[in-house]
Amino acid sequence: MNESSATNFDELYSRIKAERPISLDFSQEPKKPEPTLDEARDDLAKSVSEIAHALFAKRFGPLVGSVTQTTVNAVLKDLEKSAYRLKGDVTLVTEEFLDRALNKKRKK
Repeated sequence: MNESSATNFDELYSRIKAERPISLDFSQEPKKPEPTLDEARDDLAKSVSEIAHALFAKRFGPLVGSVTQTTVNAVLKDLEKSAYRLKGDVTLVTEEFLDRALNKKRKK
């Protein structure tokens, strides 16, 4: 083993010792609070609008980013409403199927 590799190992070892150990204790509260659904939706819409602005600003003009952000935000809100309605419909249909299946078995 040559001297430079020994020095590299020493530097690596000292860096490992200096870093915080990995913690697998998830019972502690997170340092940063989780974002609300509105904040997450706005953040996603902002990211998509920045990408759209970078890709299409020269072709469609400087307002493509803000228009995209508004559109993405509205589409995500509509998807949330549709998903909530779909969940209720699926629950209703499942309950109806279960009621019919269990009632047929009892009648026999």
